[in-house]
Amino acid sequence: MRIVFAGTPEFAVPSLHALAAAGHDVLGAITREDAPLGRKRVLTPSPVARAAEELGVPVLKANRLGDEATEWVRGLGAELGVIVAYGGLVREPLLSLPDHGWINLHFSELPRWRGAAPVQRALQAGEQRLGVTVFRLVEALDAGDVLARDAFEFAPGTSAGAALTALAADGTSALLEAVSALRADPAAGAPQVGEASYAHKLTREDGRVDLGAGAAEVLSQWAGVTPEPGAYALHDGAPLKLRELRPVGGAPDRGTGAAVATEARAPGTVRLDGGSAILSLSEGELVLARVQPAGKAEMDGAAWLRGRGGEAVLA
Repeated sequence: MRIVFAGTPEFAVPSLHALAAAGHDVLGAITREDAPLGRKRVLTPSPVARAAEELGVPVLKANRLGDEATEWVRGLGAELGVIVAYGGLVREPLLSLPDHGWINLHFSELPRWRGAAPVQRALQAGEQRLGVTVFRLVEALDAGDVLARDAFEFAPGTSAGAALTALAADGTSALLEAVSALRADPAAGAPQVGEASYAHKLTREDGRVDLGAGAAEVLSQWAGVTPEPGAYALHDGAPLKLRELRPVGGAPDRGTGAAVATEARAPGTVRLDGGSAILSLSEGELVLARVQPAGKAEMDGAAWLRGRGGEAVLA
């Protein structure tokens, strides 16, 4: 099938590769403009721009799918538009321009977690079953008919970054299934069924860890905001980034929040135990494996704690 692709981050690259490898004619790729990255703010092409260029696919760099993108797609003569994490909305007349319209690979089991941050919000809510859905784009947000879906189980404490990387790779099967379904039957698809929920975009404040919660809840919160916007607590009034948290001796028990019986300590207390930095919470404990103090490099949590006499209190 003749396809125009729209996507930007690394999570969209496996879909672009899968479409090309399956023999589809990827006529062009739309991605967001080069962005300044790193300390020196060097303008850098998006992962999709780099992947498309390696595949020999023409690239349009645009921060919105407006008139320029519409005319560019019109000139390609695409049968189908495929969008994966582009970072902008497809509106008319572009929405109806390809013969079969547009389809989207979304990282949730729709209609649950429509919106900008489905994996992050699902993990924050303590969900370990994460899904992908390929659906037809319509003007309403993430509300079109479903063409294919799949779901996968993740261990507690899997970060949003790790989960998205896995879903981006595993979700290509559902994407190719959806394209095949449309090729066989242009009217394919079934309405979404169930109660819809919305995955609001994350803010920095979402990363502030609630030390008054139990171990399971804190681990879920950490997972949902890692790597972006990042989990943190305050130490001596300054933010301490919590780069890696792990269960103590296995997954926390969601009934008690504790992995093992421990001496009660005030929530937020961090102590050395067996060479690890152990963070006490309202119920249970977690290993504070990696941290990044304000203005400093990321480091081992136990090394950071030894530099503070072996005990600290976070807020």
